Amino acid sequence: MKQLNDDLKQNNFKKAYLLFGEERYLRLQYRKRLEQALCTEGDTMNVHFYQGKDLPLGEIVDLSETMPFLAERRVIFISDSGLFKSGGDVLAEYLSGTPCETSCFIFTESEVDKRSRLYKAVSALGHAADFSVQDERTLKLWILGTLKKENKKISEQTLELFLSKTGTDMSNIQSELEKLLCYCMDRDVITDADVESTCSTQISTQIFDMINALATGNQKRALELYYDLLAQKEPPSRILYHIGRLCNQLLQAKDLSARGYGSADIAAKMGLAPFIATKLVKQAAPFKTSVLKKAVSKSVELETAFKSGTLDPLLSVEILIMNAFNEN
Repeated sequence: MKQLNDDLKQNNFKKAYLLFGEERYLRLQYRKRLEQALCTEGDTMNVHFYQGKDLPLGEIVDLSETMPFLAERRVIFISDSGLFKSGGDVLAEYLSGTPCETSCFIFTESEVDKRSRLYKAVSALGHAADFSVQDERTLKLWILGTLKKENKKISEQTLELFLSKTGTDMSNIQSELEKLLCYCMDRDVITDADVESTCSTQISTQIFDMINALATGNQKRALELYYDLLAQKEPPSRILYHIGRLCNQLLQAKDLSARGYGSADIAAKMGLAPFIATKLVKQAAPFKTSVLKKAVSKSVELETAFKSGTLDPLLSVEILIMNAFNEN
C-alpha cells in the first residue's frame, strides 16, 4: 500500500495497477481513490469499465491505443475478470510491448496467479498491490480512528467483543460501526451492552461457539446455537459448509502447531490474520487429531448425501453434531 499511497500523494502514476487480495474493502477503496485522482468526474469519453469473464480483449487493446479526447489520459478499469489466472495472454503481450503512453489500466481481482504472464507484465509496467486480511492491531487502530472522529470512546474489552462479532472483514466492520454509532449518538462511551444490542454476530463466530461447546462435550449447547442460526434464516447447507471448513482449519492449525510453528507462521501458511491463527490453535487444543479428521470426513460425507437427495439438509448438521465429535 505504501507505493500506492506515494503515487497518490505525489500525483505520479504508473501505466498499470493491479489491486488484489482477500480484503475487498481496501481493494475498492483504493480503486475509488485512483479513479478520483486519474479521471475527471463525468468523463465518459476517456474512462471505461469492464467487469466479469469473457471480455473483448481485442477491443480493449484497440481502445488503449486510441488517443484520449481532450484529456491527459485514457483510463481502463477491469474487474473480476479472472485474467490473472487464465486467458490473459493477449493483454500480457500488449502490456509487455510498447503500450500507449496516454493509457492507464486499473485491474481489481480477488485472486491472481503470480506466475501468470499478465501478473508479471503488470508488475513490470506498474504496481501490483496485495490487500490481505488485516491483523488485529491494524483493525483496532482503524476502528479507534473512526470512533475518535465521532468523539466516541471504547474500552479494550468492548473493542474485542465488537471484533469477535464482526470478524475481520472491513466492509462488515464499517457497516456494524455505522449501526453502533447511530445507536450511541447521544453518548460518549460505547459499552458492551451497546455492542450486544446492535451488532450482528457473523455466522463464522457462532460456528466457533458451536465448536467450543463440542470441545467440552456440550452437544445441547451446540444444537441450541444451530437452531439459533436456523431462526436467523441461515441455510443448513451453509452452516454445514462452515463447520467443515472450520474443522479443516483446526486440523491444519493443530498439525502446524505440533510441528513447532508459531501463530505468525501458521497465519502465513494458512493465509489468515495472526490473531485468527492464535484462536484456531487455542480452539484446536482440546480435540484429538483423530476427532477433527473424523469431523472433516463426516461433513464431506453428509454434504454429498444431501446434495444427492438422500438426506434432508436440516438433519445433516444435527447428525454431525451428535456423531462426529467423539472417538466412537
